[in-house]
Amino acid sequence: MNFENIIANIDSLPPLSNAAFLVQQLYSRDAENVNIAKLVRIIESDALLTANILKMINAPVHGFSKKIASISHAVTLFGTRNIYGLVINYAINEKIKANTAIYGLSAPEFNQMCHLQSTLMMQWYSKIDLRHAQLLAPLALIMESGKLVLSNEVAKSNYVQEFKKGFRDCEDIERYEYSLIDTTSYYLSALLFEHWHLEPLYIDILKGLDFETDADTKLGSYMDTLDVIRVAINVKHILSDESILLACNVVEDLGLDPKHFKNTAIRVRDTYLKDETKR
Repeated sequence: MNFENIIANIDSLPPLSNAAFLVQQLYSRDAENVNIAKLVRIIESDALLTANILKMINAPVHGFSKKIASISHAVTLFGTRNIYGLVINYAINEKIKANTAIYGLSAPEFNQMCHLQSTLMMQWYSKIDLRHAQLLAPLALIMESGKLVLSNEVAKSNYVQEFKKGFRDCEDIERYEYSLIDTTSYYLSALLFEHWHLEPLYIDILKGLDFETDADTKLGSYMDTLDVIRVAINVKHILSDESILLACNVVEDLGLDPKHFKNTAIRVRDTYLKDETKR
């Protein structure tokens, strides 16, 4: 298990589905003014993609009071940026079948964690900067994709039990990943996005997530905002009291209101836990 092998495996991954490719092409032309009619037609041309998006959007964590029954309705309520994230998330999960048990989470639990990251981003930051939130919520949904790659690499190695123990004992997930492969799963996510020619800005953000950034730059601001989310919700702590408190400290360091963040995080957690008890 080494960085070179991981790169080779990423490079060998097949293209995303035709629908995902067409959606990416649509966004690459003008992400701010996506042709909604074309977007709906592309998604609806793939029955499994359509069903999956409607299933994800109707999850209780999103808080819609009435069932959303059509893609056009979903785009209207959820926004084109968030729909982009859902399409790419589904496409990635179709291409990378990973056993995330090395992180102590089943595949559905891992996917739920990613949705919670996106939900918290949107519900928290939309009150601060809506455009900023709309840009980052889709990235929050798919930024952990590199962990799927790493999960597969560990599964093929002789280090499964060693990885599980090291992960369980570590205090800093990214530092632990770095000790194994000289990089982090966020950088692997960036390489995945490059391989599939996804949003260039997302690639730049992911590559810079674990390095010193200048908060005065727009890119640095995006990274700082995502850092709050991944402190509050990650593969070791999903909105625990401890992780919410740590995230509040990061929020305060950014000069933002920690009380607003804490209230939002607890609201998202309560909705998530309520949904879990119904299952």
